[in-house]
Amino acid sequence: MAIACSPSVFLREEDDNIDYPFERPYIVHSLAPSPAPLPRRGLPLEIQKEFKVDRVNSVLDFIQAKLKEEDLDESFYVCNFGAIIEQLEQWERLLPRVQPFYAMKCNPSQPIVKILAALGTGFDCASAEEIRIAKELNVPNSKIIFANPCKSKVNILKARQEGIKMMTFDNVDELRNVHSLFPEAEMVLRILPDDSHSLMKFGTKFGAPSESWEELFTEANKLGIKIIGVSFHVGSGCFDAIAYAHALSLARSAFDMASTYGFDFTLLDIGGGFPGSTDTSLTFPEIAEVLRPTLDELFPASMGVKIIAEPGRYFAQACLTLATSIHSKRAYREGDGSKCFKYYVGDGVYGSFNCIMFDHANPKPRLLREEIHSDSSSESESESEERMRYSSTIFGPTCDSMDRIVNQTLLPELAVGEWIYFENMGAYTTAAASGFNGFHSPSSFYVLENTSLS
Repeated sequence: MAIACSPSVFLREEDDNIDYPFERPYIVHSLAPSPAPLPRRGLPLEIQKEFKVDRVNSVLDFIQAKLKEEDLDESFYVCNFGAIIEQLEQWERLLPRVQPFYAMKCNPSQPIVKILAALGTGFDCASAEEIRIAKELNVPNSKIIFANPCKSKVNILKARQEGIKMMTFDNVDELRNVHSLFPEAEMVLRILPDDSHSLMKFGTKFGAPSESWEELFTEANKLGIKIIGVSFHVGSGCFDAIAYAHALSLARSAFDMASTYGFDFTLLDIGGGFPGSTDTSLTFPEIAEVLRPTLDELFPASMGVKIIAEPGRYFAQACLTLATSIHSKRAYREGDGSKCFKYYVGDGVYGSFNCIMFDHANPKPRLLREEIHSDSSSESESESEERMRYSSTIFGPTCDSMDRIVNQTLLPELAVGEWIYFENMGAYTTAAASGFNGFHSPSSFYVLENTSLS
């Protein structure tokens, strides 16, 4: 049995039920030391000027101050650039050999992509439009991967026009299609890992199983198209870091097989699925504890392999907080006589909260009102009522009954005009929001939180 990689994660030989084309998967037997701290980063001056960034003690303080200063009625976002910088610092500290290529699909908004470009990250693009955004930010081609295994003609031609050679594939037809349009492309084989440890599995759509590799390498040699490396994605919402260790073992097998067909792989893309907040069953530091030693053993620095990843929510999730107000309410009683409430707010599942439908999100409302700390024995009647909790459902603004954000959670009675807020709203929210029923996306304010970054 291999050594424990974290208090709750073990890499066990008996866990591995994957069929590999070569010998049994590599097993890690030692931990790499934790990297030394790196110098802290600052917010680029051009970002501060363009987005008129306010320096604040906390995002919550900013929201409360903004509501006192201005007569706001519409929902709004607060983007904390410090959270993005902190995430990058953590990445560089815990995975120093892995270059992050931001998965733009997660949130392609200008503030996020601009700060990441200014800080030097790469970009994972999946369409001609995302390539356009990256090129307008002057991202060098070496820091762009066209990570869509099944691409249309117009998208391939856009990549060719911009000189974006690095792109993924997972089947023979795609290999032939790319070769016919862009024979100079440098292909990256997306393999099919075990994604059973993740909430959102991608293997049903993308990924080449190991039994197909021989055909793919043979066809690539026949066409004369270059394959430069391997990519994989363990799925989003991963709850066991063993998935990454297994995927790396599978990737090493692909490297070994490729060498027998004359390919000298120089790139490893370990995909995405990295959590962007700390309230998850598996945290980023726990994943990094598994990745570091496994990478050092299977892909040592002496191999000269460039290692990249495609984090999306990791960078975007925690930087956005959404504030919205109760514009309507409705009291009613259940069959047992218990008092309940329905509240209606200015954003919903057709807007920012589409993450409930598409990303399995479970947003939690938080109250802006100050907490009462008085002794319960001396509480006034109003204070006692304040502590009461009622079954409450929160709906979005549209006329669709499915536009429901929170269902039957316990809250004190809220007043019309009262504000609530939702944290961790940066990932897969605004990117897929629509203008259904005439409701537009919230505006944004930009801050640098003092507690995030000195």
